[in-house]
This record gives sequence, structure tokens and C-alpha cells, in this order.
Amino acid sequence: MDFNPSRTKEGRFRAPRLRVTIAAMHRPGIPALKIEARRLYLIMNAAAALCYTLVFTASNLFVITVAKLEPLQLVLVGTVLELSAFIFEIPTGVVADLFSRRLSVIIGFALVGVGFIVYGGWPYFATILLAQVLWGLGYTFTSGAAEAWISDEIGEERAAVTYLSAARLDQIASLVAIPLTVLLAARGGLSLPMLIGGGGFILLSVFLWAAMPEDGFTPTPAADRTTWQQMRQTLRQGLGMVRARPALLGILGIGLFYGLYSEAYDRLSTALLLDRFTFPTWLDLPLIGWFGAISAVGMLFSLVATALVERLGLTRPRQLALAMGSGTALLVAALAGFAVSRSLVFSIALVWTIGLLRRVNAPLYTAWVNHRLDSQVRATVISMSSQVDALGQIAGGPLLGLAAQALGLQAGLLGSALLLSPALLLFALQLRGEAR
Repeated sequence: MDFNPSRTKEGRFRAPRLRVTIAAMHRPGIPALKIEARRLYLIMNAAAALCYTLVFTASNLFVITVAKLEPLQLVLVGTVLELSAFIFEIPTGVVADLFSRRLSVIIGFALVGVGFIVYGGWPYFATILLAQVLWGLGYTFTSGAAEAWISDEIGEERAAVTYLSAARLDQIASLVAIPLTVLLAARGGLSLPMLIGGGGFILLSVFLWAAMPEDGFTPTPAADRTTWQQMRQTLRQGLGMVRARPALLGILGIGLFYGLYSEAYDRLSTALLLDRFTFPTWLDLPLIGWFGAISAVGMLFSLVATALVERLGLTRPRQLALAMGSGTALLVAALAGFAVSRSLVFSIALVWTIGLLRRVNAPLYTAWVNHRLDSQVRATVISMSSQVDALGQIAGGPLLGLAAQALGLQAGLLGSALLLSPALLLFALQLRGEAR
């Protein structure tokens, strides 16, 4: 979620400079402040990461301790979110391909902000579900469009490296947000950072309206935007791209297994820690402080790991597959270990390991999907990958939630590791195909 500081010859970091031009205000569709695309992408992702972290650091404790949701309800909250993404991902991706990536991103962040305000403002199961719908709709407007926009603006090769730079900068922004979340929650309750995070997304959408360029994309002419036929045509082209690249089908299959496992871990891991362990009371550190500290240290580890991966310059499909496959094998082992661990220290270490592996894998997967895509269907195919992930979470989340409700949280989290493990076979097949 540059800043992306560059190095001088002496090895010191140098702050980036923003190249800003004042666009002609009377010309429709031209932003008032036009910032270089790569730098704006990094700023946009960092701001979004900060706002997301304000919400996420507090939200897991919020739904457990304030809204008092049970294990199945916790997972159903995530299922509604992913069902919304599943329903809206393809239409919003096609809109971005036909009309404007820029406008899609702006609308998306505004909707995410409204969703988070509803989330933190009303701690009831029904209103939390409504918030997931708004958040899911907004996210789908941004997910394919933002990556397709930057790839069109600066090219595929630079975009692949930029995804990793953005991931590293996202972690820095998240580190800033974590102590801020703890401070706000200690002063005003767990809902306060969630409300501020939602407001931040709305402000971000206003900033992007004023500053975001769109020079590398030519939208469909207005005369051709007449019916859903254009959207169906673009979708067919995206499916044709998948058929033309058999490897892409395997990549999307891997994304499905990532979806199958992730919902249970995301929703139940905090509940398992609270149920299984008593956190120390020394230093008068509140519970949100403990979870904030766990998140902050995990972010630091992830920041180092992402920077190391970025230096490797992984842009070729075989490199990406090998790196992700190795990380996924470690992730399966870490998930299983977390589910059965009876040591607080070891469990926290596994939380850090799982977070590190997931944050490193995310930009690698985006670059892998994005490889050799035609511009006109880029956002649609990237949106397909997000939809496949959502489908996996819709299928896996309730199943593991029922297991957790009936058999305990440990059973749900062991099932999470089990559902991810078939992805290792797909990685092996992908590597075998690339070797040929």
C-alpha cells in the first residue's frame, strides 16, 4: 500500500521529488495537479495502506470484544465481503477497461471509506454485514484498475518492479499507522481509528480527483458505450486471453487455493490467541497495545523481506513461480504450527512468519498474473484473479467457520492449512511447464 527513496552514490537515501504540473482547469477529465504516475501510485498505495491499517488493527478486536460476534459470525462477515467482491469484480474491471481506470479508482476509494465509517459506527452484526458490501464494492473498483492503470502509464517491466516498491512502502505506512491506532483506540475506543480510516479514504479519493493522470489509456469512445454488449465483448476477450495462455489458468487456480485458506485465518487467528492465552499485564499495556505491537514487529520483518525480494528483480514467470512456491510451502507449515501451538511466544512468531510470507507473495502474484497481458483486457484479467480469490474465500470461509463453531478454533485453522496445500502441486506443474 517515492517515498520509494532512491540511493545516492554514497549509499544514503535521498527523498523523492514530485514533478507536479498545473493542468488546464477548463479541460474536462484533466486533473488540476498532475503528478508523475509511478510516484502517484506509490503515494496512493501508501495512503491506502495507512487507512487500511487504522481500520484493520482495531477491527478484529472490535468485532470480538465490542460487537461480540461468534466464530461462525466472524467468518460470515468475511464471506459477505468476498461475496460482494465476487459479484462486483468483473463488472467493475470491465468498466475500468471501457471508460477510465482513474475514475474507477476514485469511486472505489470513496465507497471503501463509507463502508468503514458504517463498520466502526454501528457495532451490530447486520450493519457490519452492510459495511462489508460497501467495502467490497469499493475495493473491486480499485483492485484491477489501479494495477492496470500503472502498467499502462509506465509499462509492464517497470510496473512489475513498482508493485514490489509499493509493497515495501505500504509496510512503512502501516508501521506509522499502528501506534496511531493504539493511541486513538486508547483515547476514544476501538471504533475511533476505524472511523478516521474511513474518512481518510474519502479524502484520498478527493486528492486523486485533483492529481491523478491518465495518459497511457484510451477509453472506448462515447459513441460505442451504448449497451452491455461492449462489456460482454471485453469480458470475452479476457477469457480468450486465459485460454490462449494455459499457464494463466494454472496461476488463477493457485489464486483459488489462496482464497480457500485465507478467510479462516484472517477471521479466527485473533480469536484463537484471545481464547488460548492470557496476555501479560506488565507495563499496563492494553490489549490493543499488544496486538498493535505484534502487528508492528511483523511489519518490520515483512519490510526487510520485501526489500530483499525487490533487490532480486524477479520479473520472469519461472522466477516468480519458484519464489511463490517456496513461500507457499513455508506458509502451509506455519499455518499448521499456529493452529496447534501452546506457547504464546511461538504463536506470535508464527503470526509474524505467516504475515511476512503473505506480504511477499502478494506483489509477486500480481506481477505473475500481469505478465504479457494485452492493455485492453488487462484490468479485466487482473479482476478475474481477484474474483477467483473471492470465490475461494466464499467456499472455504463458511466451511471452516462451521468447523470452528462445532469442533473449536483449532480445527478451523488446521483446515486452513489443509486447503492451501494443493496449491503446491499447481506450483510444481507450473515450474515443469516453464522448464519445457
